[in-house]
Amino acid sequence: MEKTTDIASEIIRRRDVREQLTFTIDPADAKDFDDALSFVRQDDGSFLVGVHIADVTHYVLPGDENDKRAYEKGTSIYYVDHVDPMLPEELCNDLCSLRPDEDKLCMSVVFTLDAEAHVTKHKICRTVIRSNHRLTYEQAQTLLDAQPTDELATALHALNALAKKLRKERMDAGALDLEQEEVAFRLDEQGHPVDIYFKQPMDANRLIEEFMLLANRTVATEMAHRHHEFVYRVHDKPDHEKLDKVAAFQRKMGDRVLPSVIEMLTIRAMAKAVYSTKNIGHYGLAFDYYTHFTSPIRRYPDMMVHRLVAQVILGERTKQNVERPYKDLEDACDHCSVMEQNAQQEERDSVKTMQTVWMHDHMGETFDGTIVNVTDFGVFVQLDGNRCEGLIHITDLVENDYMLYDEKNYRLIGEQTGKTFTLGDKLRVKVVRADIDRHQIDFKNI
Repeated sequence: MEKTTDIASEIIRRRDVREQLTFTIDPADAKDFDDALSFVRQDDGSFLVGVHIADVTHYVLPGDENDKRAYEKGTSIYYVDHVDPMLPEELCNDLCSLRPDEDKLCMSVVFTLDAEAHVTKHKICRTVIRSNHRLTYEQAQTLLDAQPTDELATALHALNALAKKLRKERMDAGALDLEQEEVAFRLDEQGHPVDIYFKQPMDANRLIEEFMLLANRTVATEMAHRHHEFVYRVHDKPDHEKLDKVAAFQRKMGDRVLPSVIEMLTIRAMAKAVYSTKNIGHYGLAFDYYTHFTSPIRRYPDMMVHRLVAQVILGERTKQNVERPYKDLEDACDHCSVMEQNAQQEERDSVKTMQTVWMHDHMGETFDGTIVNVTDFGVFVQLDGNRCEGLIHITDLVENDYMLYDEKNYRLIGEQTGKTFTLGDKLRVKVVRADIDRHQIDFKNI
């Protein structure tokens, strides 16, 4: 690993914000802290908010071994019980990580916002920061839930108020609100699941999310206005035929269908967000311009964005930001999109495997659940308490009856009995099979 300069010699080249209140908010088990916020309340009532991102490309040069590895992987993969990092641990957990009480190099977007969260000016620059606090989301939420008693809590409350206004502005512009719980597991010392629980989105999560979105959007907008080739994060409009089908189903079912079922169907109708040099905007966020700038420790597209920003916005033309380990930027975008989708599937499979292991320990038990998918071979039921999902084969729905598949209305109908099984129906099921190797769970209707 090559260190181009030490931090002391970099300070004179960068904006020094080490005296400003700065903190990170991350999951309790996180080791790689790639983003931090700084906060200053100014005399005129405005707020100076810095979004500081680990300056990974200061240490990782185009085409070096770490860069080649990162490009090939495209992204870190977060399994239930471990992380497969995109970069070596000495980089992602040590040198680049924005750990507290250490001087760190960043690529930053520094905003001046008024009391209504309107950005009056911004500056994209290289900085040196020193984080004062490493907070977990739970710790930050505890401070937000109480009256502020110190400088940190006061800053968090002010930032939370700004974040809520930024979020409202997005929603008013047509952004989609598809916030979902995150499945999590408690594991024993052998890595065996002993409990399944859900991480609920909190104001602390949304606070970080809104300022990361603001930084990403600002960088993309400025690059777009400079008419330079760039890496955008794009999200196409949904399939309107599928959306019309969802709307028709909702009208027909009325209050009988759960909001979560409609949300699930809406998500299925959505296109996948991808990376591209051809900007079409981001439908889900309702942004004309968007990119990924805020997670270069775990996403290679963010490293590409940092190099382009350094070259075009900061006017730096060095080996660190001009040379590329790939021939064509659009091909690199396609590669990163594929690797991201592969990683997401790996992560889903990891969750499904752990759920199957947990269900294997509960063979023969009964649970309440909801039909979340209807096919011509059966229905998939998600259990209410733990979100484990399994199949009830059509032969296990109704004894001695042939089931007809009504695709248009998301249901199966018994030919003899007329009994129906419709998307969103509540069922009582018994666990009859849990194949750990294939991470498949089978239920029986009871």
